[in-house]
This record gives sequence, structure tokens and C-alpha cells, in this order.
Amino acid sequence: MLWAAYTVSFLVLYALPGDPAKLIAGPDATDITPAQLDALRAEFGLDKPLIVQYFDRLLSLVRGELGQSLPTGRPVSELIGEALPSTIQIAALGLLLAIVFGAGLAILATFSRNRALSRLLLALPPLGVAIPGFWFALLLIQWFSFGLPLFPAVGNVGFASTVLPAITLALPTGATIAQLLSKSLANTLREPYIDTVRAKGAGPARVHFRHALRNAALPALTVTGLIVGQLLSGTVVAETVFSRPGLGRVTATAVAQQDIPLVQGIVLFAAAVFVVTNLLVDLIYPILDPRIVIGRPRVARVQTGVPA
Repeated sequence: MLWAAYTVSFLVLYALPGDPAKLIAGPDATDITPAQLDALRAEFGLDKPLIVQYFDRLLSLVRGELGQSLPTGRPVSELIGEALPSTIQIAALGLLLAIVFGAGLAILATFSRNRALSRLLLALPPLGVAIPGFWFALLLIQWFSFGLPLFPAVGNVGFASTVLPAITLALPTGATIAQLLSKSLANTLREPYIDTVRAKGAGPARVHFRHALRNAALPALTVTGLIVGQLLSGTVVAETVFSRPGLGRVTATAVAQQDIPLVQGIVLFAAAVFVVTNLLVDLIYPILDPRIVIGRPRVARVQTGVPA
């Protein structure tokens, strides 16, 4: 996964129009000579063939070196480390809100006996997925910063400044969780073992939360692991609209400046977060469903005649 992320980002960045050497020189260097541009290309290794640059950077990454930013000359790891805390704040809060809102909406929609209310609640997740993030962010600013001055519209000062960006991130993520969990709960509640539980006298709350939710949560848990990458990509919009310093704005600036080492470092970091998150999700599966065994499947042992 990490190697694929590095390769794709490398090829895409080199396919972008523009000369990295001119971007390194800066917009004010209008009288720079071709010889000076050649010297810049030689200094940063941009004069080498593409395949040589690819393997040079790949070997550096294997050694744990992310390289230096082309415009600033600062280490990529240092730039990512400075921007990361602000991004973690809104991404973590956004994921928490998405899980709470998404799971709460799905449970309420499937638990309610009012069909009109259930249909209304089930219609909200597709709407949440379809709403553009930047437009929703502008609405939040209009409502809760200008209309009701409850939260600041821009900046990164205190907990209040993280609320609106986190809600912006939580909307599509929570809608996806709600959409999948509600369908999974509806299907689980129609399973034969649920009828058995009800026949034994279990009440609606016990059936819903003790028996159905635990099994229905597995698909939603899988999607939650997958949409962590969506949260990181969504920070580009959130941090730009709310003028927050963070990994999203650093990414947007690096792409605009064709800062190849910095963009690749950010892409690799996002891929690493994705890989680790999905590994943790796989490890949580057996806790929710003891029938899932890590390693050799228990069902296979039973089929071969070996006691489970």
C-alpha cells in the first residue's frame, strides 16, 4: 500500500505542468537565467532521468528520509510535524461526531415504531453524502459565526475554533455510517435468531442493543476504517474554508508549488494512517463476533473433522 501510494503520487506530480526549478526560484525571480535554472535542477536532482529520481527517492524513503521541501529547504518530516496537531484536533473530533451522529441516527431510525419518522430519518444520510463539503462549511459560518456568534469563523484559537471544521468533516462521514448501519440493522432484525430472542420474551431495547447491534456493527466498522482517509482528505477543504493551519492547507500549498517531496511525504503519512487503522479494525472483529478467528478459520477445522 505504501509503495503504491508513493509510486502513484510520484507519477502524478511529475505529470503536472510547470517547471519545479522555476517554482523553487520563486515568483519574484523574473530575471533568472537558464544557467541558474540548470544549477537549481542539478542541486535538487531534477536534471536526472525520471526513473533515476524515482529510485533515488524510494531508497531515501526506505532509509526513513522524507527529503526536504523544494521551496523552503526545510525537512519534510518537520513540516508535517508542525501541521499535524491542528489537523488531528479536527479529524479526531470529526470522527467522534460522525460515529455518534451516524450510529445514533441509524439506531433511532430502526428502533422507532413510527414509520413516517423512520422514513424521514433514513432519507437524511443520502442527503448528507450529497451535500458538498465547502458549501456546508460556508453555511455553518453563516449560521453560527455571523448569524449566531457562537463559534469563530476562522483561526485556530481554543476548542471553539475546532467545532465548525469538525462538523464539516463529520457530515459526509456520519452520513455514510448511518446509511450502512441502518441497512445492516434492518437486515439483522429480520434474521431467524432475532425471532427466537423475541419468542423468549426479550423486549425491543434488549433485542436491538444486546443482540442485533453487535452483529450489525461489523460492516459499519469496516467502512469507518476506510473513511479515515476521507477525513484526512476532507481537511483540505475544512482548513482552507476556515483558514486553519494544518496538514490540509500544507497539502494544497505543496501541490500548487509542485513541491514533490512534501506532497509525497503527506501521501505516505496518510497511507500509513489508513493501513494502521484498518489493521486495528481487523483486530477488533473477533471482539465483536467471537466466531471470527484470526489465523486459521475455525469452520475449516470443523469441516476436516478436527475438533474446534
